[in-house]
Amino acid sequence: MDEHLIEFSEALRTVAKALRRAAEGKASAQAEAAEWKRRYELERTRNIQMEQKARMAEQFSAEKNGDLDCERVKNSDNQSMLQNESNEHSETGCMKHGIWSHEVLRDRESDSNSNADRNKIMRKASFKLSWWCNGENGDQHKHDIVSFERGNITTAERSSKQISLKWESDPQTVLILTKPNSVSVRILCVQMVRWLRERKKLNVYVEPRVKVELLAESSNFSYVQTWKDDSEISHLHMKVDLVITLGGDGTVLWAASMFKGPVPPIVPFSLGSLGFMTPFHSEHFKDCLDSVLRGPISITLRHRLLCRVVRDAAKNEYETEEPFLVLNEVTIDRGISSYLTNLECYCDNSFVTCVQGDGLILSTTSGSTAYSLAAGGSMVHPQVPGILFTPICPHSLSFRPLILPEHVTVRIMVPFNSRSPAWASFDGKDRKLLAAGDALLCSMAPWPVPTACQVDSTNDFLRSIHDGLHWNLRKTQSFDGPRDRDL
Repeated sequence: MDEHLIEFSEALRTVAKALRRAAEGKASAQAEAAEWKRRYELERTRNIQMEQKARMAEQFSAEKNGDLDCERVKNSDNQSMLQNESNEHSETGCMKHGIWSHEVLRDRESDSNSNADRNKIMRKASFKLSWWCNGENGDQHKHDIVSFERGNITTAERSSKQISLKWESDPQTVLILTKPNSVSVRILCVQMVRWLRERKKLNVYVEPRVKVELLAESSNFSYVQTWKDDSEISHLHMKVDLVITLGGDGTVLWAASMFKGPVPPIVPFSLGSLGFMTPFHSEHFKDCLDSVLRGPISITLRHRLLCRVVRDAAKNEYETEEPFLVLNEVTIDRGISSYLTNLECYCDNSFVTCVQGDGLILSTTSGSTAYSLAAGGSMVHPQVPGILFTPICPHSLSFRPLILPEHVTVRIMVPFNSRSPAWASFDGKDRKLLAAGDALLCSMAPWPVPTACQVDSTNDFLRSIHDGLHWNLRKTQSFDGPRDRDL
């Protein structure tokens, strides 16, 4: 019986290797298909543009000869305008400097009280981003990255250079998000809303529960705006120029989770117990907001992970559940099971390792000072583009953390021979069961979270680890001790 069991075990091992090779071949084929699809879309867009140019040339020639019908010109121009808007929306960007901008987004939200309000367009403030340098004679030449007409930021090739934000038009609308069940936060929110409205003449958005609290404070807060359902939240980035958070890092995470796409610049005020992303102090909120609204200010582009769950029954890796965007980390652990996790990890099409232990953390560099640090990972500057690969209590002394480049896709699979399922959590919420055969795909999201800096990105990061973690804090060695010359 023992010999048969050994032979059967070897056969299973051979089958597992064959399945792994088949999975790698499948992933490679899917990647190649995606690349061909991308090339086809580019070629199709290029052909459409050439047809438009040819059509415009024909129209110009016909108009010059006096043979063109005016009504046909009008209809053709309208079609050309719609097509141009579609193409510009799909290809807008500045690949040279690595940061893309969205096109003009207009809020056509209707108001049943007035026909005039139906056609009213709320225009967002525009701003410009540029690399930062030390004066005109600095080593780095300052140049503009891209000008934004509606203030939406996406990145293609990321950069760890310090970035400056300069408003090209005055901000008009701010969103205030607060930590719940805090008396001090509620008092500060009342003062801030009144000051922003009366002194700065800004439109103010708050959460529904906060508006109820403000109206309970005074009926004069009726000008404060809010939303009714999730569909309105999905359009907030079209209306809001600036987000203000009153709380700790958890409030910043909540603010980031509200925006599934582009995120307006965030000004985080420190009103929590521990904060690595909240450099501003509430005591001086008027001076801070004056400086931010006037500009220019330094910002930190905090990258997020885009996480997708692929079930074993899915036909391909594009058939996924609703994706999650995380600012700190995604954690895959064993949950309530007493067995070790068994996870197969791939980086693009390359096999990385098999994780056996309590679990695995895939963290952003902003989340390097959170769960990843507690599990033995390194602290990383938030603007360094990368994905932290940190095991949780691994069953191997040689299993050390990794930092992977930002352009890769990490695939975590629960093998069929796993003794128990795994659980995935996203920024500590939305736990998902991963059964045998399921996979979790993680890649860098195209929409970063821009947070305002008090000084600059590096200064704020170093001050946060000194103040929050007391990093390398020790007593200074006495200067009157023995010296080399005394030996």
